[in-house]
Amino acid sequence: METYHTPVLLEQSIEGLSIKPDGIYVDCTFGGGGHSRAILNKLTSGKLIAFDQDADALANHPNDDRLLLIQGNFRYLRNFLRYHHIETVDGILADLGVSSHHFDDETRGFSFRFDAPLDMRMNQMGTLTAQKVLNEYPIPELKSIFRLYGELNEAGRIGSLIERYRSQQPIETVAQFKEVLEPMLPPRAEAKILAKIFQALRIEVNQEMEALKELLVQSVPVLKKGGRLVVLTYHSLEDRLVKNYIKNGMFDGEPVKDLYGNFSVPFSPINRKIIIPDDQEIERNSRARSAKLRIAERN
Repeated sequence: METYHTPVLLEQSIEGLSIKPDGIYVDCTFGGGGHSRAILNKLTSGKLIAFDQDADALANHPNDDRLLLIQGNFRYLRNFLRYHHIETVDGILADLGVSSHHFDDETRGFSFRFDAPLDMRMNQMGTLTAQKVLNEYPIPELKSIFRLYGELNEAGRIGSLIERYRSQQPIETVAQFKEVLEPMLPPRAEAKILAKIFQALRIEVNQEMEALKELLVQSVPVLKKGGRLVVLTYHSLEDRLVKNYIKNGMFDGEPVKDLYGNFSVPFSPINRKIIIPDDQEIERNSRARSAKLRIAERN
């Protein structure tokens, strides 16, 4: 539903899947159901399996016998498919962006715009929260998280501020955390820095990079030959993983050559040039600004 989340690059994503009316497809991030509904519109006797670990998303479930909506993390894609007696599929779509619903829900702690408990769990059944990360992780590990996931040069200072504050009292709310960070937030850059810090925390809480790696590795045996992988990313860390895996079948380094000097890779990229939203889409939906779309075909 548009009020829950406006899908980004919708037409390009659906076109990238090259949908067969009788095919089997996976939407890894159901959310408001925008991409799923567009896929269902292309199917006749086909089937769509959609995943979302957030129970809030289940309220967007359309009444359609062709849709199987699974409350679970896409990192367990292959296990869930096997449980439902599905070995291979014709296409996989993963929109890795956080739903607008999460940023706009004042109670979930995803946004620095509202005061709330520091939660940030996509899966409310999970035990790791942003509070736990900030109060229990060793300071060197926190610095690494902010440096790697937030791409913040000030990671060391952030860690020192957290260490000083939590030695006196736990950091439990968004307002408290902003108070912790206040000495390093210049007014003109406050929102930009906070966005990076909150992004880093969210990625750690939800183990997003690990989940993405597991999805990409599983996509190789799950996709039929000629099947499509369509991935929307929203920050450089995600995009780098997707780009490297499509190009090399690896997250780092180069693939091993065979006896004839050829690379053996599982995918062929469909779009040599990355697809990004145009100005009109960004004007309609500012959260599309950082989106990058990559499409690949299973060799």
